[in-house]
Amino acid sequence: MRQCAIYGKGGIGKSTTTQNLVAALAENKNVMIVGCDPKADSTRLMLHAKAQATVMELAAQVGSVEDLELEQVMMRGFKGVHCVEAGGPEPGVGCAGRGVITAINFLEEEGAYEEDLDFVFYDVLGDVVCGGFAMPIRQNKAQEIYIVVSGEMMAMYAANNICKGIVKYAKTGSVRLAGLICNSRMVDKEAELIEELAKRLGTQMIHFIPRDNDVQRAEIRRMTVIEYSPEAKQADEYRALASKIIDNTNFVIPQPLAMEELEELLMEFGVMEQDDESIIGKTAAEEIAA
Repeated sequence: MRQCAIYGKGGIGKSTTTQNLVAALAENKNVMIVGCDPKADSTRLMLHAKAQATVMELAAQVGSVEDLELEQVMMRGFKGVHCVEAGGPEPGVGCAGRGVITAINFLEEEGAYEEDLDFVFYDVLGDVVCGGFAMPIRQNKAQEIYIVVSGEMMAMYAANNICKGIVKYAKTGSVRLAGLICNSRMVDKEAELIEELAKRLGTQMIHFIPRDNDVQRAEIRRMTVIEYSPEAKQADEYRALASKIIDNTNFVIPQPLAMEELEELLMEFGVMEQDDESIIGKTAAEEIAA
C-alpha cells in the first residue's frame, strides 16, 4: 500500500485533480481518499454529493469519536473508492487541523488501512499551515508528496513553501517529494516554467494537465471526467497521470529556493517584471503619467 498526500495553493484545483486522479487509478486499483479539508469537498465528485458527513460531525452527533463505527464514516464512491472526510470545527472555532489528526487516528484504530488497498490519497488543505494539516507528512502517514501547481506566482510560491515543510519532516522520517503536477492556467511558457522549477527543486514535473472545459462540465454534475466522459481526451490526461504515479520511483528530499531565487526564475520566464524599485507601489495610471 502506497500512501500519498496532495498539497497545493488554495484554489489551484487540488481537490478536483485528486478526485480525477483517484477515479483513473480506481479503474485498476483499490484506492481510498481521505479528505483533510474542513470544507469536506474532497469526495463530492466520487459520491455525487454536496458534502460527505465528516468524522468530526458524526463524532459530535454520537458523543465522541470512540463511539463511531468505521462503516459510519467510510462510504463507497465511484469504482468502489473508499471515501472519508475528516472535517473540522465550525468556522472561527477551534483548530481545523485537529480533525485531520482525529480522523487518521480513528482510521488506524478501526483497521481501515488493513483493507486490500493499493493507494491511500490524502487531499490536504492548501499550504502547510499548521501541525494538524502537516500530519500526513509529520507522522509518516504519507511517504509520497505531490504538489499541484501552475505557472502563477503565488502557486509557485506555495509549492516552494510546502517543500520547506517536506525538508523539515524528511530529516526524521521517510516522507519524500514525488513530483509537481501542473494544473494549467494557460500562463505563457507554463510547462517550461514548471519543468525548470521542478529541476531547481530537485524533482520532476510528473504531468502537465491542460485546461479543458470538460472538467467544469463534469463538476457541475458532481462527477469526475473519468465517469462523466470516459472517452474524452481530458480523461486520458488523468489516466496518464495515474500511470506515471503507479510507475514513479523518483522520491527526493527537495531543495527549496530562496525567495530571491524564486523571483529570479519568475523574471526569467516573464511571469514577473524585472526587479525595478522605481515601479513598486505605483498604479497603472501613475506609470503612464511617468
